[in-house]
Amino acid sequence: MKITFRFAYLVFAVFLLRCGTVAAQDAQQQFASLGDCKLESGESIADCRIGYRIFGQLNSTRSNAILFTPWFTATSAELADLVGPGKYADSSKYYVIAVDALANGVSSSPSNSKKQPRMQFPQFSIRDLVNIQHRMLVDYLHISHLNAVMGISMGGMQALQWQVSYPAFMDQSISIMGTPKPTAYDLLAWQSLIEASTNDPAWKNGDYQEQPRLGAKAAAELLNLVLTTPENYNEQNSPAKWQEAIAQMQTALLAGDANDRIRQLQAIMSQNIASALGESLREAAQAFHGRQLIVVAGSDHMVNPAPALEFAHLAKADVLVLKGECGHMSPQLCGKDRVEKDVEGFLAGFHKP
Repeated sequence: MKITFRFAYLVFAVFLLRCGTVAAQDAQQQFASLGDCKLESGESIADCRIGYRIFGQLNSTRSNAILFTPWFTATSAELADLVGPGKYADSSKYYVIAVDALANGVSSSPSNSKKQPRMQFPQFSIRDLVNIQHRMLVDYLHISHLNAVMGISMGGMQALQWQVSYPAFMDQSISIMGTPKPTAYDLLAWQSLIEASTNDPAWKNGDYQEQPRLGAKAAAELLNLVLTTPENYNEQNSPAKWQEAIAQMQTALLAGDANDRIRQLQAIMSQNIASALGESLREAAQAFHGRQLIVVAGSDHMVNPAPALEFAHLAKADVLVLKGECGHMSPQLCGKDRVEKDVEGFLAGFHKP
């Protein structure tokens, strides 16, 4: 196998973040303790903690803050790989806040909650993630405005939701491999990932003694099918060794937590930025008046690009469509330099698709 996969670089994004002061504490894991976080369902997350890392310095006008939102299962430590000169967010120019999402094992999660462990941890939505991030920025970090919100895959979904939930809070939005609303094919893939765990007898309604191995194997097989394309997969894996790729990904999945993944997958499946706007994607596209960059891959089998392209057309956003056969992994495998260059140019005020 030519490429060594790590799970957090694979699922949904593959790629590759309290400070009211000007000087940031670069790269240190920090936490915002927010008490109870009420969700749109009416339930609450008890003793809600959100992890984050800060890179760079806040300028004198407090106008260079960027929120970097994470992909599925990603941590702020992994987002750090995309922060720095020549990368997605240049910390020599921007004050980059990399945030940990609920249920990533760092922020409050089924795997670490003492009051709501495992499946007692309530379901949440992408909108909930954004609401809690806004609360963290305003109440805890004392950031009242952002230069930009940016994210990849599930992070791109969060960036799009920010445009509808808090359209005046930032000047720019960058969604990479995200979607405003999943297609039927997306939902099929994501539900299959959930059922890979829940159909394993070892899952026991989330009360397992060790991570469900059969569920992890089934999920690994599904992910190998949909993360890239048949052409790319055959190029990277020989018929004699394809099972090695499955075993490698299964090992990576077992290093995480099945209940954490289920709650994040449920949030992704609920994504619909137009749900509070009469299901009108046009109205959602008109909510945000700042600059927008939307990046998709034409061959993406994990997050279908069609809804994002429709939204980009309605919003008159800048668009980058990545070519090739790398599917959802295109920003890492087929277009890394192009994406980094375009994001850097967009943040600087110019962009040529």
